[in-house]
Amino acid sequence: MKKLLSFFLIGLMLCFAFTGCSDKPKLDPDNPVTLTMWHVYGEQADSPMNRLIEEFNKTVGAEKGIIINVTLMSNASQIGQKLLDAQDEVPGVPSMPDLFFCHSSNAEELGVSNLLNWNDLFTEDELNNYVPEFLEDGKIGDVLAVFPVSKSTHVLYVAGTQFDRFAKDMDVSYDDLSTWDGFFSVAEKYYTWSGGKPFCALDYPIRCVELNALSKGAENFYTEDGWYDFDNPVFKESWMEFAQAISKGHIVVSDLYSNTMVMTGEVIAGIGSSASILYYNDVITYPDNTTEPMNLQVVPLPKTKDADLLVTLAGVGLCSYKTTEQKAEAAAVFARYITEEARNFEFVASTGYMPVNKGSFEKIKDYAFESKAYENLYTTLFEVNETATAIREPSFAGYYEKIYALYDGLREMQSRLTERFANGEDAAKLAEETWELFRSIE
Repeated sequence: MKKLLSFFLIGLMLCFAFTGCSDKPKLDPDNPVTLTMWHVYGEQADSPMNRLIEEFNKTVGAEKGIIINVTLMSNASQIGQKLLDAQDEVPGVPSMPDLFFCHSSNAEELGVSNLLNWNDLFTEDELNNYVPEFLEDGKIGDVLAVFPVSKSTHVLYVAGTQFDRFAKDMDVSYDDLSTWDGFFSVAEKYYTWSGGKPFCALDYPIRCVELNALSKGAENFYTEDGWYDFDNPVFKESWMEFAQAISKGHIVVSDLYSNTMVMTGEVIAGIGSSASILYYNDVITYPDNTTEPMNLQVVPLPKTKDADLLVTLAGVGLCSYKTTEQKAEAAAVFARYITEEARNFEFVASTGYMPVNKGSFEKIKDYAFESKAYENLYTTLFEVNETATAIREPSFAGYYEKIYALYDGLREMQSRLTERFANGEDAAKLAEETWELFRSIE
């Protein structure tokens, strides 16, 4: 028995000497670990995320031995393919980052087995501090692969200076934009009033179609292959409403992002991500270089008449590529840091995103926003959070590549459709051509 005890004590001493029996922290401020990162929060050097990282590196990072090094800044629509190229070691593409922001569908394409499960790095009590729907949005199966740092939704931006002139002449108001019926009516009136200019550019028309269809009682309109059931009559009815408005020239699929079209006076409204506010200017600059104040207004997405407001739940989250236990621990420290309640709200308040902590929305009421446009946005986000039902975006592998192909096709044909409608062709028949384009995407 004494020999057994001696062997046990010797083994215990060796355990502490060589491994620390797993209690020894993996981080060492004297030998800091560097995590490379790709993010999508503004491609300018002085982006809100870069400022947050700089603060982290000087404080918690220095204390614990963690350095975050941003090696690429992109946008949410492009980062998925860049990550796949990095994973495949495509020549000329930067190495796979340790930390990156992407959609759940992008994470699924990278392979969930290659990513950290944040459930293993956060306690249940810690996770209870986050909005459950936001955590659920980052799950692939049972794995929390995409950690919520901020979330976005889609809103309707309106150039207030232009809209006020139009509204006075045509007896319309912002209240008319609260339903899709009113939205389409306003768009038609603006087309007439402006001499043939579209009212609104849509960044993500498919989401508007989906939310409208769901409000009208459409059941699941996705197939097992992760695409659309073209035999769903309610979904097609919703598509045709938007397609006819496109064919008539009343609305357009945006030229990549609607904010550019609003800022150049091509349209006076845009439906896009709440984070689009980062890219709006305070003035409209017309083709002849004349300018006028923007007076940007932000209202909720229109809803289907006599139905509850449905909004999209969008936005990327934080992923960590599996490498070492030390880097995993460092990633968790950084994730906690940027989602701490007060800090997280300060971050999102300058980016157009929603915070991820419970109760943070209450801070909106008393927060001094940097501009009236941001105040308008967050007043709307508060309203949306209180009254709307959030619908998760599709997360099928390869889904967005198909959607972008659809949007490219619509952009290519929409001017011809409008011209043909002006020459007397039937809008419903023209809209059918967009439906056939949709059906051809595989």
